Amino acid sequence: MFFYGVVLCVGGLGHIGYMALASQVLYLQWGPTFANIMVGLLSAIVDNIPIMFAVLTMHPDISEGQWLLVTLTAGVGGSLLSIGSAAGVALMGQSKGKYTFFSHLKWTPAITLGYAASILAHMWINARTF
Repeated sequence: MFFYGVVLCVGGLGHIGYMALASQVLYLQWGPTFANIMVGLLSAIVDNIPIMFAVLTMHPDISEGQWLLVTLTAGVGGSLLSIGSAAGVALMGQSKGKYTFFSHLKWTPAITLGYAASILAHMWINARTF
């Protein structure tokens, strides 16, 4: 039901024009690289599946390298906060208070470093696809 609700919400936002507006701001005004990095950071707050569905709904005209970048950032960015990934939410639910939102925050600097390093590595290794 969660994913059905997400698809319904994103579809509704697309129908009333918000997805086109978001696409214009993100990919035309900000530029695709910065937009994709911000999509990754947003996936730390909102699950990465709705974020990627929203990006796919926007239909941005971006290169193969940018599509790979947004996939990378949405996946890795979700781990910046424990609520950004289904695995983090499940772990918090199953651990009975041993693993909490605040205990995850101690790992955020290391995850942020990995997030930045993965973006730089992707841009270096796949430079020909941009």
